[in-house]
This record gives sequence, C-alpha cells and structure tokens, in this order.
Amino acid sequence: MDFILEFYEQFNLTPTFTNTLFVITQIFILLLVCIIANFITKKVVIRIISNIVRKNKVTWDNIFLERKVFDKLSHIVPVIIIYHFPFSSEFPSSIEDFIEKASIIYLIIVSLLVISSFLNAVNDIYQTHEVSKVRPIKGYLQVINIVFVVIGVILVIATLIDKSPFILLSGLGALSAVFMLVFRDSLLGLVAGIQLTSNDMVRVGDWIEMPKYDADGDVIDISLVTVKVQNWDKTITTIPSYALISESFKNWRGMQSAGGRRIKRSIYIDMNSIQFCTDEMIENFKKIHVISDYIKEQEKEIKEYNEAEKVDRENKVNGRD
Repeated sequence: MDFILEFYEQFNLTPTFTNTLFVITQIFILLLVCIIANFITKKVVIRIISNIVRKNKVTWDNIFLERKVFDKLSHIVPVIIIYHFPFSSEFPSSIEDFIEKASIIYLIIVSLLVISSFLNAVNDIYQTHEVSKVRPIKGYLQVINIVFVVIGVILVIATLIDKSPFILLSGLGALSAVFMLVFRDSLLGLVAGIQLTSNDMVRVGDWIEMPKYDADGDVIDISLVTVKVQNWDKTITTIPSYALISESFKNWRGMQSAGGRRIKRSIYIDMNSIQFCTDEMIENFKKIHVISDYIKEQEKEIKEYNEAEKVDRENKVNGRD
C-alpha cells in the first residue's frame, strides 16, 4: 500500500490531507475487495454448492440448504479478508485496531448464526425419522444454542474491553443468581424436557387434554420451554414444559394405540320388566336384521344339544331353552 502514498505525494498536497486521503483510499480498497469477495462467494461458490446439493441423491443436505447454512457461512470470507488485510505502516493504529475488533465481533456473530442454523437443520433432519416422535431433541439443541450464545456474548465483551475472556468467566459466579432468574424458564424447561422424554410421558402426535390451559388436541411441537398443542378447532395452545410435570394432564395415546375407545355409561333397567322370551317375542326378534342370524343359530344349537342329550322337554326345567 505504500505505492499509493507515494502516488499522492507527487501532487505536493499537505501532509495531513495526504494522510487522510491515504487512509480513505485504503478503506475504500478494503470495502471493494470485500464486496467482490462476497459477490464471488454468493454468486459463484454458493451457486455451485447449491447445484451439487440439489442434484445428488442425498436428501439431508437439502435441509442445510433450506436453513441457509451455506449462505450464512459465506459471510466469513469478507471477515477473513478484513482481518488479514495488509494495511500500510502509515495507517493509523487506532483505526486499524478498531477495524480488527469490529471484524472479530462480526466473525463471532456470524459464527453464532451459522451454529444456530446448523442446529435447526440437525433438528429438521432428526424429525424425518420416526424416533423423533418418541425422543425429541429440540430442547437439547436449544440448550446447546444458548451455551454458544453465552460464550459468544462473553467473547464479544472481552473483545470490546480488550481483556481475556477467562477473566469474565471467573466473575460469572457472582452473576449466577441473575442468570438463574433470567434463564428460569429455560432451566425448568430443560429439566422438564428430560423428564418428559425419559419417562415417555408425551410425544409429538399424542392427543392430550389439559383443561387448565384449554388444551385438547394433538401435540405438534416439544421445545425447551413450551409444548404446542393444536386443538380440534385448529387453534394453538402453548403450555410450559414444566407444567406437564408439576400438574396433571390426560394423554389419550393408550386409547389410540388400542384402536378403540372404551366408553362408560349408566343404564337404568326396570327389574319388573325382565322376563323369559316367549315364542311370540322370539318370532318378532327374528324380524330384526341385526340379530336374526344370531337367534337362528342359537335355536339350532339348543335343539341339537337337547336331541343329543335326549332331554325330556315336557318339563321346562330340563335341558336348554
């Protein structure tokens, strides 16, 4: 970059104006290189990768493409160029340090976005298998994402104050109470999610009923903090995960697995109306299509039994009737 400074010095400009123009030129060249690199990465490299992914027989890599993992990963290229850009020795160190810190922070943010998209893609791939309905992992992936976000925030703060991140980590013990308050629902949801999964209390697709939350329908999502239930009127009810542990709910999975439904009803019968069927009543019952064949089979069976046993039918107590 020194040749640019020599070029400006030929015009016999003031040193201040020359240095300012030199700094602006380097920044402009840096931005131009980053724009070109970003354009090549997105329009050429990502397009080639997308064509390869769409044409192969593997299906899970299409999910990475839909979650834009490769697109977000492409933002790392300009950051690498900025961080390794060969600034001139005459370039102000304060501006160079600011650019380096900004590039590191941007790299951390992009990395967090890539990790988040990657974890979402992993969950989507896992949900294509039947085991995902029995053992969902969305809650665990969200915990991993939170851990990376916390680490990213610590790295960003450490970069801004120009201190080691281990110094910030040593002070987290004093902030543990604050984190417990901020991430209360997440921690309770994590514990509840582990219990729900390990005890097989609820799965995606189960029909559950929880009147307190007006929930009566199918479970469509189990996440770190909430369980989503699609009611029969197509409304969505969101229930805290820990509520399924601390409170009671009805799961109709057993009835669905059995393929039938047991219904209990009270039927009142007048005992004075109970009597043996007369021949006239039997003849009337034979006219009922639903029980006609059954009555004929029973009559045949009783007749064959009485004939085989040589029962004396003059006394109604003998034989079958």
